[in-house]
Amino acid sequence: MSEFGFRMDGEEPTKRRHVAGWIVALCSLVIIGSVGVWLLTRGVVSQGDYIGAGTGSVVVEVASGASLTEIADSLVGSDVIANGQSFIDAATASGRSIPPGRYTLHEQMDPGVAYLLMLDPSSRSSSRLVIKEGQRLKEIVAQASAITGIPVSEFRAALTRPEAIGLPAAAQGNPEGWLFPATYDVSSKTTATSLLRQMTTRFGETSTAINLTKRAKALGLTPEEVVTIASILQVEVAPDDYGKAARVIYNRLKAGQKLGLDSTVNYALGTSNPNLSGSDLAVDSPYNTYLVKGLPPGPLDSPGEVALEAALSPTPGPWLYFITTDPKTQTTVFTEKEEEFLRLKKLAAGG
Repeated sequence: MSEFGFRMDGEEPTKRRHVAGWIVALCSLVIIGSVGVWLLTRGVVSQGDYIGAGTGSVVVEVASGASLTEIADSLVGSDVIANGQSFIDAATASGRSIPPGRYTLHEQMDPGVAYLLMLDPSSRSSSRLVIKEGQRLKEIVAQASAITGIPVSEFRAALTRPEAIGLPAAAQGNPEGWLFPATYDVSSKTTATSLLRQMTTRFGETSTAINLTKRAKALGLTPEEVVTIASILQVEVAPDDYGKAARVIYNRLKAGQKLGLDSTVNYALGTSNPNLSGSDLAVDSPYNTYLVKGLPPGPLDSPGEVALEAALSPTPGPWLYFITTDPKTQTTVFTEKEEEFLRLKKLAAGG
C-alpha cells in the first residue's frame, strides 16, 4: 500500500454517470441562481459598479491560495470591475471558489458577471504545472488540484484506473514513482485523467530513452525495483552522490544487510523529518528498512532521469555506509567501515 492510501487493482468502479451529470447541472443552476438573485437585489448604480459584460480583452492571473480580496483587488487594478466588494459579495453568495490560473476577461464588467465568467472553464488560459523531482504522489495530486481547480477526489478516482492513465504494467497498479517530474501545460480542457496520462507518458518516454527494462534485467532487478532505488537516491543525497549511494544500496542488499534508511521510514510515517526518534524508527511498516531486509515494497516519490541513471549505473566502490555530515551543503561521507560510520554519526548528532 502506498502513502496515498491504496494499491490500485486496475478495475474501474461502476459509475452512475447520468446521475452525476444531473447533479453537476443542478449545482451549476444553483450557483447561477444565487448570483442572479444577488445581481437583482444589490443596487448596482448606487455602488458605482460597471454594468454589463464589458468590452475588449484582459488577462488576469489568480495565484494559488489567493483570497477573494486579493482576486478582487487584481480585477479592480486591471479595470475589469470598479468595486471589489461587489465581486466579493457575488462570490460569497454562490460559495464557489475560483481556482488559480490565468483568466481572459473584459474591461469594465459588472462584478457578478465577471465572477460568473471566471467560473466558466472557457475563460481560463493555459497554465503550467511544475512537478519537481522527489515529490510524493500525495504532493503531486495536491499541487495538480490547486493549479487546475480539479478536485482531489477526481485525481483519486483516476488513479484507480491504471489503464486509463497509461500506468505501465511494471508499476503493478501503484502510481507512486511513475508520474514523471517535469513541466506540464494545463488548460480548461485538462481532466484529471488526461493530466495523469501526460505524466505516465513522459515517464514512458524517459524509460525508453534510458532503456530501463533491459538494463534493470541485466542487474537482476525489475523496473519497479530500479524506480524504488532511484526514489531513495532522490531524497537521501545530493545529485553528485547518487552513484555512490546507489552502490551502498546494492552492496548492502548483496551482503544481506538491512538498508536502514531514514527516507523509507519518513515515507511510512508520511513525514519528511531529518531527525527521527527511536519510536519513529520502530514503526511497524514494510517501508521501515531498519526492521525489514531488502528494498521497500515500492517507490517513495517520483525520481528524475539523473536518479534513474544512477540506479542503473551505480559508481563502483566498496562502501556499505553513508551519512550526510552537513545538511546545508549536502556533504555526504561514504565508508565501508561500521566504526567510521558510527563515529561520523555521533559527530553529526553533536556528540
